[in-house]
Amino acid sequence: MKIINLAKALLSKNSWFVGAFQAVLIFVSLILAWFLRFDFTLPNRGLLLSAACLLILIRMSAIVGFGLLHGWWRYTGLSDTLDVVKAVVSGSAVFIVVMRYFLGAASFPRAVYGLELVLTAGILIGVRIFSRVLAESVRQDLGASRKVLLIGAGAGAQTVVREINRPGSEYAPIGYVDDDRSKVGLKIEGIPVLGTVDQIPELVSSYPVDEILIAVPSASSRQMQRFVEVCERTAVKFRTVPALRDVITQRVSISDFRDVDVEDLLGRDPVEIDLQSLRSAIHGRSVMVTGAVGSIGSEVCRQILEHEPRVLVCVDQNETGMFHLDRELSPRRRTATLRCQVADTGDRKEMERIFQESSPDAIFHAAAYKHVPLMETHVAGAVQNNVFGLMSLLEVARESECKTFILISSDKAVNPCSVMGATKRIGELIIGHLPQNGMRCLSVRFGNVLGSNGSVVPVLQEQLRRNEPLTVTHPDMKRFFMTIREAVSLVLQASVIGEHGDTLVLEMGQPLPIMDLVRTLIRLSGKDEKQVTIQFTGLRQGERLTEELFYENEEVCKTSFPKIKKARGPLQDWTALANRLEELEATLFLNGSESVRRVMKQIVPEYSYSADCKIETDEDEKPRVTAA
Repeated sequence: MKIINLAKALLSKNSWFVGAFQAVLIFVSLILAWFLRFDFTLPNRGLLLSAACLLILIRMSAIVGFGLLHGWWRYTGLSDTLDVVKAVVSGSAVFIVVMRYFLGAASFPRAVYGLELVLTAGILIGVRIFSRVLAESVRQDLGASRKVLLIGAGAGAQTVVREINRPGSEYAPIGYVDDDRSKVGLKIEGIPVLGTVDQIPELVSSYPVDEILIAVPSASSRQMQRFVEVCERTAVKFRTVPALRDVITQRVSISDFRDVDVEDLLGRDPVEIDLQSLRSAIHGRSVMVTGAVGSIGSEVCRQILEHEPRVLVCVDQNETGMFHLDRELSPRRRTATLRCQVADTGDRKEMERIFQESSPDAIFHAAAYKHVPLMETHVAGAVQNNVFGLMSLLEVARESECKTFILISSDKAVNPCSVMGATKRIGELIIGHLPQNGMRCLSVRFGNVLGSNGSVVPVLQEQLRRNEPLTVTHPDMKRFFMTIREAVSLVLQASVIGEHGDTLVLEMGQPLPIMDLVRTLIRLSGKDEKQVTIQFTGLRQGERLTEELFYENEEVCKTSFPKIKKARGPLQDWTALANRLEELEATLFLNGSESVRRVMKQIVPEYSYSADCKIETDEDEKPRVTAA
């Protein structure tokens, strides 16, 4: 075993060793050809040795020219074989011309030319094939590899095969499946296409498959749903390769296999952004992200760094989270200056200091309290942070001559029945009615973000890991869902296409029933639905069954980006709104939450609270327990 490992190391990494080894093989081929021509004798040894030196020089030049001076022989395929033939034939042609016409060596046996050509080609190809066979047999004998079946036989799958065939890999591909029936029976990268996707259960029972790899990096959500459904009919673990967009941007390698997650099965294709226009808006500029430690804020920071800003300022109150964000982003910053600031965006003096130091051209404001039931019991804190923290930051940004301000809003701002939703709506009104004064202000409105901190998916996943009952508020609840990447794509694209006062809304398709999401999570956890208990707890204060994306009185228009729409409501007088905000601020810490709610309703007439919030529920309905 040690000898095999040493040979692998020498062949893989030392081109001098590989070159010397092939030179020896060429010399041996010439000797054998001479033996065969002269009945296993060695006459004219002087001529033989001088010709051998010339032949080795010519052949090694051809080998280098055709890229054969490497030792990755365990991956030998048809292309390598053809390159060997080309190198040998071209080398022989040069050798004959030099020997007969330049050196005049007419006594050199003509038969040796042909014999040596055949022997050299055969030996050089033979040792490569032997190396591959030996490496694969040793690998299988040791049992160190997991035998995998690949879904897909396109370019992505071929790249995966090349990646997992590298030394030290724990995988051994046994075949592909592909819906293109014309590929069935073919061998790609030496691996056969065994059948179609629908035949996976039969193939798993016929072949020793340890794992299934979904090797279709460009798969849509609908395709991924089908792949998962077929894989679930087997008892074999399945995983997928990263999405094509992540591979292209070099965020991950295509061999970074991962479990299929709920984002892959969202039910529609993810929204992509116009990278060129975004890069021109960010490259070489100073950008600030508030709430930078949160799920959305941190992803905004990551994507902004990809477009090489001059300065990226990350602001958040969470000191521990900022420490980890700084460590993550520092290696990615390239030429950008990274400034991680632990600060409250509502602290005017501190924000003035940060603005004076960095002079941001654009601000992505993601800092806000977002947990609906919790904010129902912390009304003053929610308003102070989400409304007046925004107002304070806007004033500092305008005084510092910032050019663009993006507020992150929520679908809960539409006809809100929660304090959080009402504060977000007030934020939209501020952005929509604030005089421009040189700063373009706009807001983005989107649905629930899958996988964000405290959202439904991580909670349910944790309950599944602990084998606890899954807690669902209501069986008929529906929500608009987005991936974190989609949410950030919307925010970043809005910074390019939005006009002052706009509220931009992502086209999110139809709302997804929560129970469909629950069943998907159960399947992905590897459990049967009958094994999991679901407990319906009833709607909490501030919640309702469905969310909306637009107000009835809003004008909804298309934008230059196909999947983003623009909403504009009736304009109000800024002075009147400012007066209401002053009244709201005056009531914050005086007469309790009820007076705060009343003033919020004056600002947002559509805001309903207390009993109105649960008008959609059955008053007699109590929490129930059921099996999925």
